[in-house]
Amino acid sequence: MLEVGITYQDVDLLLYTHTHPDHVSELVPILFACKYADLPRQKDLLCIGGPGFKHYFDQLKKTYGSWIDANSYRLTIEEVSEKPLLVRDLQISSKRMAHLPGSVGYRIDFKDVKSIAISGDSDYCRNIVELAFEANLLILECSFPDETKVEGHLTPSLAGRIALESRCKRLLLTHLYPICDQFDIQKECEQVYKGEIILGEDLLKIKI
Repeated sequence: MLEVGITYQDVDLLLYTHTHPDHVSELVPILFACKYADLPRQKDLLCIGGPGFKHYFDQLKKTYGSWIDANSYRLTIEEVSEKPLLVRDLQISSKRMAHLPGSVGYRIDFKDVKSIAISGDSDYCRNIVELAFEANLLILECSFPDETKVEGHLTPSLAGRIALESRCKRLLLTHLYPICDQFDIQKECEQVYKGEIILGEDLLKIKI
């Protein structure tokens, strides 16, 4: 975050797809940082997750207690519903994904009619196709190559299928496990989806 000029004071909305450690482990450090005595957070913070996210946060509170209390700002913990959520000029929609119970993907529609959809971790499912319909950017996990498919995760061909069926404008593949380095992930995806494909990397910036 610091390398791209963002601090714990700046972020005001966090969207969580599910509660596996590699997707939620930064929440406690962020809340702890917000309590720094010399620079306490003032801006409200909204954290949203799928079904069960409030219970997950209650367990964090039992473990860390006052160390993650929001004393100088307002912290709101919410779970997604069927109705789109309006935050400033953003409309945020969500659907269940084929991963953990309670896993969700998101679609963010901007005021200028641009849109981003993100799967989080998920296997192929119709919900992500519907969520990503004609999105300007579709961000899909691609944990394994086609040759080593694992249940609950996507491969390049499945990601390409979702991109093709959703008619998204551009596809960004991320969440690439180390085994992906041994394969041409982009080429496998190109066999199905002929649009622009981007492989995610740290500090990557994309203009929507």
